[in-house]
Amino acid sequence: MKKTVKLMCGALALTSALGFVGCSCAMDDAGAIKLTVWVSEADKAFAEEVAKDFKAKNPDKNYQIVVDIQGENDVATRVLNDVENAADVYSFVNDQVPKLINGDALARIAGDRLTRVSEANSEQSMQSVTIETNGEKAVYGMPYTDNTFFLYYNKAALTETDVKTFDGILAKCSANKQFAFPMADGWYTSAFYFGKNLGYSVTYDENLAETKIECDFDNETGVKVTEAMWSYAQNNGFKADANDSKITAGFGDGSIVAAVSGIWNRKAIEDALKENFAAVKLPTYTLGSGEQTGEQVQLVSFAGYKAMGVNNYSKNKTDALDFAEFYTNRENQIKHYEARGLVPTDTEARKDEKIQADVCAKAITEQLNYSKTQLNVPSTLWVPMEGLGSAMITGAQSGSFDLQAQLKACVDAIKKTTTKNTDNGTM
Repeated sequence: MKKTVKLMCGALALTSALGFVGCSCAMDDAGAIKLTVWVSEADKAFAEEVAKDFKAKNPDKNYQIVVDIQGENDVATRVLNDVENAADVYSFVNDQVPKLINGDALARIAGDRLTRVSEANSEQSMQSVTIETNGEKAVYGMPYTDNTFFLYYNKAALTETDVKTFDGILAKCSANKQFAFPMADGWYTSAFYFGKNLGYSVTYDENLAETKIECDFDNETGVKVTEAMWSYAQNNGFKADANDSKITAGFGDGSIVAAVSGIWNRKAIEDALKENFAAVKLPTYTLGSGEQTGEQVQLVSFAGYKAMGVNNYSKNKTDALDFAEFYTNRENQIKHYEARGLVPTDTEARKDEKIQADVCAKAITEQLNYSKTQLNVPSTLWVPMEGLGSAMITGAQSGSFDLQAQLKACVDAIKKTTTKNTDNGTM
C-alpha cells in the first residue's frame, strides 16, 4: 500500500514540548531493548505490571520498558505529530485505524501471530481492526476489550421494568433525581439515529484518505429523531449536560439515579450505590408524541474496541509486537478485567465464571446485539454532533432551539466532497 505520510523526527524543542519519550533514540545501555508503551492514565499501573511480567517471561533479553500516559481517543493525533519518535506500542480506539494507517504509523499483524490473535478473539473485535484496501484485507491491531456504553441505575429508585424505556425512567425522575445522558457528545447521541437505521457513508482513496462523506441524519425520519431528543432535553428530570465527572458525582450525592456511560466509570458508580448498583442494556426511546401512540426505538450504540498497536517505525518492531501480543493475551485480558472491569474480547477469557456472572459484562454483551461497529466513522462526525447536542442544552435553558436549522447545520458540517480521487475506493 502506498504510504502518503512519512513524518521525520522533529526538532528537539518540539519533541520536548510534546512530551514524547524517544522510543527510536539510542539505547542507554549496550544491548538493551528499549520499548515505550502509551496507555490511558487509568491503565498505567496495570501496564507497568504487564511490563514486569513480560520481562520476567523473557529473561534472555534485556528489556527497558517505559510506560507513559496518553489518552486513547486522540492517540492518533499525538502519534502522527512525530511518528518516528512516538511510542513503540500504544493503546487506541479502533476508529482511528484508517488515520493511523494513512500516516504509516501502524504495523501490520501477519503470519502465525495473526493466526493466534484471530483465533483467540471475537470475530467482531477482529473486524474492528481489519482494513481492506485495493481488494486486500489486513489487520492492524490486537483487540483486548469492548468499548461501548450501557445504562447504570440505582435499584432503590428504579425497577427492572422502569429501565426498559426512557419514559419509564423519567417517570420516576425529577429535578433532584435525574437521568443523565451526555447529549453534547456524538458518540452517545448517534445512538438515537442508529436506532432508526440512519447513518453515514465514507469513501476513501487508495491511501485511506476521506474523499466523500454522506449523512442522512437530517432526512424526514432524522427530523423526528431529533424532535424526540429535543423533547427529552427539555425534561427537568433529564440531565443533558452530563459528563463523566458529573455522572459519578451525581450517583455519589443521589442527584442522579440512572446514567448512560461506559465501563470506565464502573468503580466510582458501584462504590457510590453499593448494594443498589445495577446495569442493563440501553433503554428504548419514544419516537412520536405520547408513550401510548409513539414508536419505541431501541438505542443502538457504537461498538468500539480498544486495541494495542505497534508503531511501524519502531526500532524494535518484533519485540514491540511480542509485547503487544503478551499485553492482550488471554491471561492478561482476565487480569485486566480483575483490575478495571474491562470485558475481554478473548472468547475463552469471556467464559471465565467471574465475567459470566458480572452485571456489567452481561449488560455489555446484550448491548452488543444492538450496536454498530465503530469503523469507517467520518472524521467530521464528532464536532458537529457535539454542537447539535450543546445547542439543545442551551435551548432547554433559554426556551429557544431552531431544530431544523441546527440539524441542517450539523449534517452540512459532517458531509464532505472532494473534486479528485472520489471513485478510487470505498470501505
